[in-house]
Amino acid sequence: MTRWYAELGGFVALILSLTASADGVPTLDERLAFQASQAVVGTVPPDFTFRDRQEQAVHLADYRGKPLIVNFIFTGCTTVCPTQTRTMHSAVKGLDRMLGPDQFNVVSIGFNLPFDNPRALRAFAAQNRIDYPNWEFLSPDIEDVAAISRAFGFSSVETPAGFDHIAGATVVDASGRIYSQVYGEHLTTETLGIPLRQLILAAPPAAGALPSFEQLFARVRLLCTVYDPDTGEYRYDWSLVLEIIGGLGFFLSVGIYLWRERAALGRRRPDISPVR
Repeated sequence: MTRWYAELGGFVALILSLTASADGVPTLDERLAFQASQAVVGTVPPDFTFRDRQEQAVHLADYRGKPLIVNFIFTGCTTVCPTQTRTMHSAVKGLDRMLGPDQFNVVSIGFNLPFDNPRALRAFAAQNRIDYPNWEFLSPDIEDVAAISRAFGFSSVETPAGFDHIAGATVVDASGRIYSQVYGEHLTTETLGIPLRQLILAAPPAAGALPSFEQLFARVRLLCTVYDPDTGEYRYDWSLVLEIIGGLGFFLSVGIYLWRERAALGRRRPDISPVR
């Protein structure tokens, strides 16, 4: 695994060293950055340690148990990062209504150290009015920034104006494995909802435990939702709801019919006990 990360690190370093515009200003090679981000899909990042906005130690493994959305920001950004943060805030609120409360977590990692410290991240979150309870802003140790970036397939190039970096988010499954990359400055309920919905529907019930009525209802609700491009949110597809209700009604009717036939057959069965 160490060798693999070293090879990927060399690949990303090659990206950064070979990309420059005609006037000599470094720029990000989007094609190579995309390849680097896809190379980590299916891998499990190491258990890095961060500090949250309250300067408390947080481990990446603390977020296991439910899907996790990860994106990278730098607090000095005045264009892409604030825009992506605000649009993602709207998207995760829509996902919360569709998936149900407390189904996933979100973390934004500041990568411009030492400037992206807990105090700066706290101010950045407040300026962008992030009030989602399952969203945290994390500051890594400065010596871990390069390794964390490699682990999540995140590429950036420092420029005179700040950083040129890949825009998007990484979706991690409940076991800590990178499931997919979602690209774009404007992350939406639809683009984030597709991988999250897949992960939640595919999640097995706890070992040795039968799913509760609430869990079954939540899964049915997920199955019956579709994305509405007019509203930008997921909504119930009532035709699917009616199909499911009709199917359940059919199987219930068949079950009642078979139970009644069996009971009637027992009443009609002749007494064949021997006569003494």
